[in-house]
Amino acid sequence: MARLRDWVSIQTLAMKLAALLVLVMIPASAWYAWSTLAHQEKMALEVKAMAAGQGAEAPWTYNSALPVVFGSGSVLGFLDAHPVARITIIYRPILWTVSERFVLIESEGRQYAYYPSDMETKILADKAVTAPWGSKLSFVPQAALDSASKDMLARLEQRFGDARPQSEQDAWKGGVSALVSATLTLGLIAFLWYQTGGQRKSLKFIAPAQISGGLDDLVGMDDIKAEVAQIRDQYERRLEYAAYGVNKPFNVMFSGPAGTGKTKLASYLAKELNLPILFHSAANLETGYVAGGSNTLSRILALAKRRKRCIVFLDEAQDLFMKRGGNRKYDDDTQNMLLAILDGVRTKSDTEIIWIVASNFNSANLQMDEAMLRRFQMKVDFRMPNQQERLAITGHYLRQRADKVLPDLDLRHFGELTEGCSPADIETMVNQAGIIAVQSGQMIGAHTLMQAAERVLVGNVNDNTTKERERDRRIIAVHEWGHFLMDFHHQHKLAGGNWETLQADMNTIKISLKANPRNNALGFVLHKQDSNLLKTKADMEHEVRVLLGGMANEELFFGEDGTTGGAHNDITRVTRLLHHAVAEMGMYRRTRLNYAALVKDGGTAPPDEETRSIMEAQSERLFGETKAVLAQYTGLTEHLTGCLMRAGEMTLSQALGEIRRFEFLAAPALLEAGQGTGQLLPA
Repeated sequence: MARLRDWVSIQTLAMKLAALLVLVMIPASAWYAWSTLAHQEKMALEVKAMAAGQGAEAPWTYNSALPVVFGSGSVLGFLDAHPVARITIIYRPILWTVSERFVLIESEGRQYAYYPSDMETKILADKAVTAPWGSKLSFVPQAALDSASKDMLARLEQRFGDARPQSEQDAWKGGVSALVSATLTLGLIAFLWYQTGGQRKSLKFIAPAQISGGLDDLVGMDDIKAEVAQIRDQYERRLEYAAYGVNKPFNVMFSGPAGTGKTKLASYLAKELNLPILFHSAANLETGYVAGGSNTLSRILALAKRRKRCIVFLDEAQDLFMKRGGNRKYDDDTQNMLLAILDGVRTKSDTEIIWIVASNFNSANLQMDEAMLRRFQMKVDFRMPNQQERLAITGHYLRQRADKVLPDLDLRHFGELTEGCSPADIETMVNQAGIIAVQSGQMIGAHTLMQAAERVLVGNVNDNTTKERERDRRIIAVHEWGHFLMDFHHQHKLAGGNWETLQADMNTIKISLKANPRNNALGFVLHKQDSNLLKTKADMEHEVRVLLGGMANEELFFGEDGTTGGAHNDITRVTRLLHHAVAEMGMYRRTRLNYAALVKDGGTAPPDEETRSIMEAQSERLFGETKAVLAQYTGLTEHLTGCLMRAGEMTLSQALGEIRRFEFLAAPALLEAGQGTGQLLPA
């Protein structure tokens, strides 16, 4: 009944009138069918009453020897005026309660045929009990007649065709009316079941008791939870806030990267306030029909108003925040409807609806519609967790399966690896670690977590793609060591030769020759995300050198004609970095101007001639510097390439160990040859 009331509240007037008409037709047709069949039942009982005095041994005969003539006047008048030898009633069942009756009265050497009306049948039945001719009644079923008698009856039926009793004429109407009533009933039930069932799936309010978990399950994000606590306080003490003039509708905007807990926080808020909540994706507002999105919003509003106190959560609402205008008319209709709703949710009936609209909208890159922005009295900006919060989140998910986790687990490296990951990503990694542990029959440990992180961050890898191709494996190894050695060279200088500091500061985790289908790479270097929130010009140049290291190393070992297309992704990223530095940050220019900001609506435009010239010059300079640095490591690259081709993949500690081993073994040989002081690595 609750779903039915919800369905009625969101329907148009025409649909409500149609449903009301069907509801009226069901009892009306049922009543007509019942009254018709009841009348026919009454007639059948009267026919039976006519046979009450016959006795069980009464003969069922039809005297075919006498001629049959059509009687004139009424049956009762003839019976009162003429001597009667026998009254034969030939009947045929029509329905289960209706019969067709021919009356043959034998009198003075003839049989007089009558087809009595309903009224005459009733009077005949009443008088048969006391009349002198009542004992002369005889009933003969039409099916028991011979062929000659049936031919005679066929002629009689043709004669009386226009004078049948009304009850027999209406027999089919009663049956049809009953069928219509049953069909309408079943059809209406099926229609409402289908309608409310579809509504239950797409527009269903979830009761607070159905929500599992609570705010305590959101580890970290104390600043965001404080914002939610303010919403709760304002809602619970709205009368006190209204005394200070704070009486706007409860419209809240959640924005931030995907997987940061926007949906969970909305559900936990509903549980805290003991309010039902409706979850709906704004991307599914459009139904494919004109005004589909605005109509869906109208239905949602009708459902919310019926409950008066509830939360409506619209997720993935990026498009609703875009500026209106242009060729997006239907989207504009949806936005306009949402603007009207958010502007006047509070009504005189004290309807208290909290609208939470969540999106991944990045206001730094895209311009938000100003009218939409003004509708929200509170904005909660979600962020990625820091390292301490990531460790707390990981510990929270591990405690849920504590009996399958090794004790005293060191999560420091896992926390560094998950830099830039959302809570949802971390949950996925812990779940993946559980899957790996089950498959291997082990407990969840640090190694299992690192495997799971690699699976989530890198994807599926395999070593069969290049297993039998030594040439390709060598090129890939040289390429990947180019990336690694450029980062190693930079961090080695910063660490001042301290290998412990070097290992702690390097972002590299693993160098692998396994193919990665996710980005069509034949090898990869797995590294931690850079934790620096602000990048300097030197940081950008170092990142460019690391990216160019793969192609530079290929050119050193195989010549310019031997370079491959494996550096395609590296070159793409270098181009974007240099464009950002030159066109957007104004680096390498005499003026600090961002020409990209002049492009309308956040689009992109080809760089102008000056920007291209600066980008090309800086790319050439940085590539030359990268190649010069790697030229000093050719011997080390040969050694590391051989190690990697034998092992297939190497961790950072293994790579640094091989570098130190190579330095130790090569230094005496260099001294004997008179090549310096034995210092292998450039100072």
